[in-house]
Amino acid sequence: MTEWYSLIGEVGFPIVVTLILLYRIETKLDQVIQSINNLPDRLTNL
Repeated sequence: MTEWYSLIGEVGFPIVVTLILLYRIETKLDQVIQSINNLPDRLTNL
């Protein structure tokens, strides 16, 4: 059982950090996609 705790301690933390960073990048990419989609409308208004 101790081996499982050390495995979770060694592997679990990097997995959690990776998932958090992927979530943050996904929200930023959604904002970029929305900006790109709105770009033609903004250019025609100029």
